[in-house]
Amino acid sequence: MQKTIFITGATSGIGKACAKAFARDNHRLILTGRRLERLEIEADNLTKQFGVEVFTLNFDVRDRDAVQNAIESLPNNWKNIDILINNAGLAAGSDPIQDGNIDDWEAMIDTNVKGLLYVSKSIFPLLLKSECPHIVNIGSIAGKEVYSKGNVYCATKFAVDALTRGMRIDMLAHGIKVSQIAPGAVETEFSEVRFKGDIVAAANVYKGFFPLQAEDVANAVFWVTGLPAHVNINDLVIMPIAQASPGYIHK
Repeated sequence: MQKTIFITGATSGIGKACAKAFARDNHRLILTGRRLERLEIEADNLTKQFGVEVFTLNFDVRDRDAVQNAIESLPNNWKNIDILINNAGLAAGSDPIQDGNIDDWEAMIDTNVKGLLYVSKSIFPLLLKSECPHIVNIGSIAGKEVYSKGNVYCATKFAVDALTRGMRIDMLAHGIKVSQIAPGAVETEFSEVRFKGDIVAAANVYKGFFPLQAEDVANAVFWVTGLPAHVNINDLVIMPIAQASPGYIHK
């Protein structure tokens, strides 16, 4: 059955890999992101490669009004959402908390926590139109265990973990599945963003072992959302074989 998939942060990394995984299976896609040019290129590529319908929404999840206006602007034939993938998120900085940059803290809290809430609340009424609605929150192993200099980033991902559990309870009566995928080390733009464009520092994060790839996480998302209607995966932690926890990576 063809479904309509709404993906935040779809222009790179896990979001982009999720878009490709669902396009390959001929689903309709609503892709969102801050970078308009990348968004348009991604939509064009998916349409040409897989022949799927793609609709784009250009907004920053941190902007509550922009989120609401963008989702309200969807044409009627795009307002039946089956799956919401809350992927947009980031880490900014790697400082001990006493030396932390408050702008970095606010960027992480506004994106990882408030952005997820803004999008989920706006999409909720549209999910009610689906026969098998599903929300997938992309969390992190950082939402399970705190690591050195992870402080505020870990706090935001602990929040995602708690919100996922709360959403699962609150949406139970509405028949909405809610799942969290919590990856360990994934080689994407994540570290480059965290180190503010320092490519060398970002590369060193993944040096000496084989990290997860964005496609690995996307495959997990695709599997979780493809299970029978009576089955829900509440929480799925996925790590590379070289990693046992945030602070234990065999290199």
